[in-house]
Amino acid sequence: MSRSIPYFSLTPPNYHSSGGDSPGSSVFDLPIHPRGPDNDHARHLPTRTPSEHNANQIPLDPMSQESPSFIVVSGGTGCNSICAAFGNACYVLPVSDDGGSSSEIIRVIGGPSIGDIRSRLVRLIPSAPPGSPLDSIRNLLAYRLPAHCSERDAREEWREIVEGRSVLWSGIPNDRKELIRGFLVHFENEVLKRAHKNFSFVNGSIGNYFLSAAQEFFRSLPSAIFLFSSITNSQANIIPVIVTNHTVTIAAELENGARLVGQCEISHPIPGLNTAGVGFSITVEESVSSVEDENDDEIGGSFGRPRNVLFEATKKDEYVPLDSRICRLFYINAYGNEIHPGPNPDYLHHLATNDVLVYSCGSLWTSIVPCLALRGVACSIARSRSLRAKVLLLNAQNDRETDGYTAVDYISTIVRTLNTAYSSKPYGGLGQAATTYPVSAFVTHLVYLKDTLVEVDVDEITTLGVSCVEVEGHRDEKTNLPKFNAHAVRSAILGILANVE
Repeated sequence: MSRSIPYFSLTPPNYHSSGGDSPGSSVFDLPIHPRGPDNDHARHLPTRTPSEHNANQIPLDPMSQESPSFIVVSGGTGCNSICAAFGNACYVLPVSDDGGSSSEIIRVIGGPSIGDIRSRLVRLIPSAPPGSPLDSIRNLLAYRLPAHCSERDAREEWREIVEGRSVLWSGIPNDRKELIRGFLVHFENEVLKRAHKNFSFVNGSIGNYFLSAAQEFFRSLPSAIFLFSSITNSQANIIPVIVTNHTVTIAAELENGARLVGQCEISHPIPGLNTAGVGFSITVEESVSSVEDENDDEIGGSFGRPRNVLFEATKKDEYVPLDSRICRLFYINAYGNEIHPGPNPDYLHHLATNDVLVYSCGSLWTSIVPCLALRGVACSIARSRSLRAKVLLLNAQNDRETDGYTAVDYISTIVRTLNTAYSSKPYGGLGQAATTYPVSAFVTHLVYLKDTLVEVDVDEITTLGVSCVEVEGHRDEKTNLPKFNAHAVRSAILGILANVE
């Protein structure tokens, strides 16, 4: 049976055309400013993202000689507030998050997790005045159904949205409306096919539903990301670390031998929910297939998952420490078998062509390490001829995953992960010996905040071949803890590049 979606044009934008802000114009030339005498002034406003501090608003010209190209490894929301520091950048994000409304989509429909990707895509939508078409689309795709309501109420609000009756559609041109709504209808159809699984719309993200439907329709997550970027005028270059149509899960092995399954269980478990309590156990099997093995990440089964995991933002900094430190993180399929999927080829390409690699602030083991624990990534980083600096942005405080860590522990975790062999074949140039790269092959600079709560031993770190750069960010209004801002990060990296040239 053939599928159809509303037609959309791929014609490049013509901003000087008299019909440039026509409701029937291309997906690439959506008007972001309202009509009126102040239009000329509005066009010159710097691009900015919502909820950022003024210090983060840095107009960047990607073509400027002072605008190096970045490849930023990050996940979750840790990097969202400093995206303005990177002009010409691509963002590598994991596809293993199993929290929030992503958990419900994975439980019922399956597929890779798209929650972190949707969050970054929304963050990188260009700024637009309130009430403009672009601002209206942002509000719709960033909208989340109520978390504290009945299932009936959540379904009723979803019904208003999918039928086009919700006030959230106000201000969105009809062609964009019908395109977005077409994919939301497709998502609804996929849910109805699995009615026996009782999908919950409570706390559901409309952006997640749209991206999930596009991924399922095209059978391609990169294509879904392209569509999302196109209809939002975004120039965001988002790279999923693994290209797959299957559900990919991470697991952590602790030093005491215990194992935790899924990002939620590792990073922020919900009281009363444990993967061991839903009939799941891990079976570790060595994978020795080659990089070219197309079935390496194939998943055909399923295992029990908690439903629609809800997080309280006010308790984000509260955690119960792990019983023991994490010693390694690995991928598993739906049968619980350890797998070694290959990374997205675009990821390796950007490692070979960009100027600066940034390990962003955020959850070390569940946001950064999943992007490193893949075959071929270590060699691509260590042997890159284009990377002039490899910068780690150190968190201002530890979390459940890194309780008690020092800055040296952060660096050691990255280096140990990258030096792990993910194939049984040794590096041919050294006979039967596996290649082990020095610390400086993966991390050349550590950027840390003044008054950070994570211990930074500058002398010890320097002996590892890593240079330390202290910056002063701003104070978080709620916690009064130091926090990175785009200006501090940008200035630090430009200073680093000036010294390595």
